[in-house]
Amino acid sequence: MTDTPRSGPHKVLLAFYALFALAAGARALVQLTTQYDEAPVAYWLSLAAAVTYALGWVAIRQASVGRTGFASVMLWVELAGVLTVGTLSLVERDWFPDASVWSDYGIGYGFVPAVLPIAGLIWLRHQKRRAHAA
Repeated sequence: MTDTPRSGPHKVLLAFYALFALAAGARALVQLTTQYDEAPVAYWLSLAAAVTYALGWVAIRQASVGRTGFASVMLWVELAGVLTVGTLSLVERDWFPDASVWSDYGIGYGFVPAVLPIAGLIWLRHQKRRAHAA
């Protein structure tokens, strides 16, 4: 991969994806190892979110040099996860005795989990337009 100057929005996206991959992963691993019986579904979903954020970081990094396909897929998968888990956590409260990263659309994280894939998709659209204009 060639190094290209990264834009401000790209750097912010990369920073948030790295932060959320670490935060969600650490939270999930601690909960899975110390509180597994309390809410295993929520904790496994948090681990899935962490993996999604890590893959999203890789995908967004690749998209900055023109490889946008993987980023597009990952951002849509992430958005679908947030919307699905967010809705299920509101409709089926019994399934979530403890919150996951994506519960209630990420309310425990200031709704950043819901906004992050949308911001990524907007940035990706801008990247694609720039690539077609060049």
